[in-house]
Amino acid sequence: MNLLKTLAAISSMTMLSRITGLIRDVLFGAYFGATAMMDAYVQAFKIPNFFRRLFAEGAFSQAFVPILAEYRNKSSDVEVKELVDHVATVLVCALLITCVLGVVGAPLLVLMFSSGFWGTSKFDLTVNLTRIMFPYIGFMSLVALSSGILNTWRRFKIPAFTPVLLNLCFIVAAYFSLSLFGKEKQIYALACAVFVGGVLQLAIQIPSLIQIGMLPKLSWNPAFALRDPKVRRVLKQMGPAVLAVSATQISIMINSTWASFLPDGSASQLNFADRLMEFPSAMLGVALGTVLLPSLSSAKAHADKTEYSSLLDWGLRLTCLLALPAAVGLLTLSDALTATLFHNGKFDAHAVNETAKAVAAYGVGLTGLILVKILAPGFYAQQDIRTPVKIALIVLVITQIMNVLFVPFFHQAGLALSVGLGACFNAALLYRGLRQRQLYTPSSGWLKFFAKLGVALLLMGGVGFGLAAQLDWIALQSNRWIRAALMGGVILTCMLVYFSSLFVMGFRLRDFRKVTR
Repeated sequence: MNLLKTLAAISSMTMLSRITGLIRDVLFGAYFGATAMMDAYVQAFKIPNFFRRLFAEGAFSQAFVPILAEYRNKSSDVEVKELVDHVATVLVCALLITCVLGVVGAPLLVLMFSSGFWGTSKFDLTVNLTRIMFPYIGFMSLVALSSGILNTWRRFKIPAFTPVLLNLCFIVAAYFSLSLFGKEKQIYALACAVFVGGVLQLAIQIPSLIQIGMLPKLSWNPAFALRDPKVRRVLKQMGPAVLAVSATQISIMINSTWASFLPDGSASQLNFADRLMEFPSAMLGVALGTVLLPSLSSAKAHADKTEYSSLLDWGLRLTCLLALPAAVGLLTLSDALTATLFHNGKFDAHAVNETAKAVAAYGVGLTGLILVKILAPGFYAQQDIRTPVKIALIVLVITQIMNVLFVPFFHQAGLALSVGLGACFNAALLYRGLRQRQLYTPSSGWLKFFAKLGVALLLMGGVGFGLAAQLDWIALQSNRWIRAALMGGVILTCMLVYFSSLFVMGFRLRDFRKVTR
């Protein structure tokens, strides 16, 4: 398999997802602004997202995918299908219980995530929105199961495309929210879109599962499925995996609580900044992690240490090549990007300035956020989850110390800065762990690679900062299409300067090709 070609295919699907996501957020900003109503939605959506990332895409995927890859390489098709059927049965049973508890216990969950809302109208609104959206975790957990199966069979495109469906639901809901629910309750349209989007994301995966013969067959006896040693092995791996992921998710929960005590609009501003940060993070970090984990698991199953190290080296070089210019772009173009994308309708100049500060803060730690997604699979493929647990707990403490130092002075930008710098610490400790265990040995030429990269980044950053400083991006609100065209021109010029510089210094696309079994 040509990993670069596969990565390009996944990234193209992810780009489609991020483009529809940007359209979604532009509409959110125009229709709802950075307001108390939007704050309630943002905080409510974080609750099912928290559990999704903790159990579904986090602990479950990290435990299930390496074991599934091992069985696919070493066992019969019957045993592999039995593993899938029994895991799906136990998962569905657990999800039904979780969804009921989440809907009933919504007030307690909102108090945990947004205690600053207590005693305000935002609290009741957040509880109502949480109850509508909480079943989303059920759909997305099953999506994580099917995505893990499809990725193991190297069917990457459909799982990468699924987020587009949620964004399309959001776009339709935002556009028709006022006519459907009225001015006072139009935010409920977004909550309904989350539910519908979850159903569609699960439904689109079913044909591909049928095609490879891995559509789970559920049993009415979950106790029998639970006695399967293969299922118990997955659950045993999930224990430490939950601890590993929980450190990051608890940090997000604490940050959510911090945001609930800040002035109205702060949670929304941080959320809009998140969207800009997640554009490069998903296109590169998530896509690379998706490609690497099955390949690393296969190399581990074949005891090929050289290939294992080579895969990590390839991922790190590609990350540095693409993540660093994205980080420089967020730092130098934060005001221009925020104004161009969001300065419409109810999203005013104050919201632009405050959001731009958080965007720039994310730029500081963007590379760390992406590197974690590349380095962590190096441990997960070894079925070593305890090491990331220890590292994540250390990073949790460091991040919250930084919150105490930064938030009083920088507000939501302080939260973004803490998250980014915490990710850099996380990446550094993961890298050190891989080296100490001799799982990764850097290939030659890294010093020269960084030297050339540094020159290209300086040139790109200087050009981007100089061009962006020539215009008052907020004053261009009345000429939105001209502003968008100018922003596009600045981005294209920066890309041209960066990649032309690399080409002159000897970088070629063929240098980053990687073929694996």
